[in-house]
Amino acid sequence: MRLLLVEDDQALRSEIHQSLTAAKYVVDVAENGEDGAHLGETCSYDAIILDLGLPIIDGISILGDWRKKGIGTPVMILTARDSWRDKVRGLRTGADDYLAKPFQTEELLARLEALIRRSHGVALSLITLQSVQIDLSMKTVSFDGRPVQLTPNEYRTLAYLGLNRSRVISKTELTEHLYDQDFDLDSNVIESLVARLRKKLGGDLIKTKRGHGYVVE
Repeated sequence: MRLLLVEDDQALRSEIHQSLTAAKYVVDVAENGEDGAHLGETCSYDAIILDLGLPIIDGISILGDWRKKGIGTPVMILTARDSWRDKVRGLRTGADDYLAKPFQTEELLARLEALIRRSHGVALSLITLQSVQIDLSMKTVSFDGRPVQLTPNEYRTLAYLGLNRSRVISKTELTEHLYDQDFDLDSNVIESLVARLRKKLGGDLIKTKRGHGYVVE
């Protein structure tokens, strides 16, 4: 899963980025409102973490502009603990959730997981695909009841396909949601990832739709 983190506080930004990376997310970072607004408008993300008190352009203005332009990416706003008015404004402007500072990392990760699941219409953290189970909370995978070790990229590929079950996903879409903004979109890495997943989880799990992409059912 690919996330955008828009936060101007360097220490907090670094702490959140480290925690999200450890949880197998790919994270793009913006240090001010102008850069964050641009990335949120031009790149594909599974969710955005948006601070409200940003330099250049404030978070509420960014969020409102995204929604006016039809950008429906799930957004979690970060607010000061006593700023209930900011929470209300954020939610009414189009935010999907909020988290008050200071917060615990586990709560951030749990809220993000739920936010992403809801955006894909998935109610539970456990996704079952034939003999494969994906635990979105623990970031683990099992096959025929046995744990399977996947690389972070393999896990993100499988999880994204699982969240979009029965929908054909193009290689371009997979690449956009699995790698940061500096990744070469013309790379053949997706084919290699799918081949490795088929070797570990069975050749029938991920089906190829010629000229369109991949699908799990």
